[in-house]
Amino acid sequence: MEIKDKEQNIKGAADAKLLRVECNALRGLAIMGIMLHNFCHWLSPIVKENEYQFIQQHIDWFDDVMSAPIGETPLEFFHIVSFFGHYGVPVFLFLSGYGLYLKYELPLKGQAEAIVPSAFRFVRYHWLKLFRMMIVGFVAFVLIDNITAGAHKYDVMAIFGQMGLFNNLMEHPDKVIWPGPYWYFGLMFQCYIVYRLLLFRKHWSYAVAMIVVCTLIQALCEPEGETLNRVRYNFIGGMLPFCLGLLSARYLNIKNWQPYLSVFIASCVCVYLGSFYFYTWLFVPMFICAASISFVVFISRTQKHFIPHQWIMKALNWIGTISAAMFVSHPIVRKILIPISREGNYWTGLLLYVICAIGVAWLFNELIKRVPSPKLK
Repeated sequence: MEIKDKEQNIKGAADAKLLRVECNALRGLAIMGIMLHNFCHWLSPIVKENEYQFIQQHIDWFDDVMSAPIGETPLEFFHIVSFFGHYGVPVFLFLSGYGLYLKYELPLKGQAEAIVPSAFRFVRYHWLKLFRMMIVGFVAFVLIDNITAGAHKYDVMAIFGQMGLFNNLMEHPDKVIWPGPYWYFGLMFQCYIVYRLLLFRKHWSYAVAMIVVCTLIQALCEPEGETLNRVRYNFIGGMLPFCLGLLSARYLNIKNWQPYLSVFIASCVCVYLGSFYFYTWLFVPMFICAASISFVVFISRTQKHFIPHQWIMKALNWIGTISAAMFVSHPIVRKILIPISREGNYWTGLLLYVICAIGVAWLFNELIKRVPSPKLK
């Protein structure tokens, strides 16, 4: 997840295509999906997602739920969010690639040339940024986890892996990384390394080649196998949306909003239908990014004509400004409040979770601001 300064100069950049408010809205949309998903999929009656593996049982379960008459399964919202909410991660990866290109490969307003950090300084700087964000949430989570029921049993290597942001590389990462959403920090760190060493200031064909190679590697894995699980926990599983972000920063040209409603509808159809087959499932993150961007652009560019659109953009923009803090803090709130829904009060637990997650994220955002920021030079 690329935090605030990645697109801070998007509006003023000569080749920028998305406004800063639109990038914030995309962050807000993505974090709400992730936050809701990470609550709903822990409820036993709710459909489980295909995030790291393509599990046919989950597809059949979701198909049964969606095929039932409306109202017969009163938890449709929980099922949909559980199954699709994790796709907020590709949106963050897209924004990270988009922001990296604008920050490091384009001269910004008032600058003669773009920033060109050495590989060591670049990797060090971004590791410190991720660690600065992660450590605040990790410390708070460990303390809360150990005074509530079902505390996780850490081992020494897993702790070192989390501190060093390399626990994605360990065997059975889904059992090593806790809280689960923190796998993203290791993934993002790998993406930074790949970007600086292989994609920085390279021809567009390098990004396309990276997408092709990484997609082929996944396509050659068993859909329900452990190899695919490990591959998708690491940068190979995230290169499609990340490189799309790099390419979009170069070539995406938003001239008017009229086509974007059609793009949104078509992308949603592709997301839904593509989720049912292994090879099309590999490309669902691309359609998720297209759906998210088209939705936000349509709402943003038409908000002068529709009052509800103004409210939606303001809400998403504000949530986007605290998205980093919400990402690190929502597992803490989930651990405390999820027993309410597990006891059968699904909507009550979810509503309290959303309210508290937003409130705690606002507090964490203020706390993270007080942690010293790393310097690139």
